[in-house]
Amino acid sequence: MPSRVLKSVAILFALVSLSACGGGSGLFGRISPAATQERDPTAPASQPSAAGIETGDGQTIWDAFGKKNNEANVQVNRYIWAASLDVLGFMPVQSVDPFSGVIVFGYGTPPGGGKAYRATVYIQDPALDARSLNVALAGRGGPVAAGTQRAVEDAILNRARQMRIADGKL
Repeated sequence: MPSRVLKSVAILFALVSLSACGGGSGLFGRISPAATQERDPTAPASQPSAAGIETGDGQTIWDAFGKKNNEANVQVNRYIWAASLDVLGFMPVQSVDPFSGVIVFGYGTPPGGGKAYRATVYIQDPALDARSLNVALAGRGGPVAAGTQRAVEDAILNRARQMRIADGKL
């Protein structure tokens, strides 16, 4: 008999806990009459919608059981990425994030040069275009001249175009 009471209490506790996850009113998460009405677009996000009881972030409990897409969608141009690593290969790579398109280089001295530079490359578009590339170049004394920075960007874009032509996908 005591085990039957314990089972009943455990089941009741599980049902009450599950109903609390929905955020609805009443036992077992019944939807109130206000939840069945059409949602006001100016209302706060924590109000219930016609589709069911929502949490504050616009999701329901059933979203946890839905199919998830774990694939990351990388939106950087591979030729610009490879050309950046090639042209600035004299600098050590400190960090790379292909999902946001950022490559951070440490201080390095170019061949035939006497001054050390560091760079941050930001590739923000999958197109092979000048608007897709931003380079921040600095020396030990601070940012370099705009002409020097533009020359590095041009060298990266030229190398990316050469790689694309060599790849035969023009």
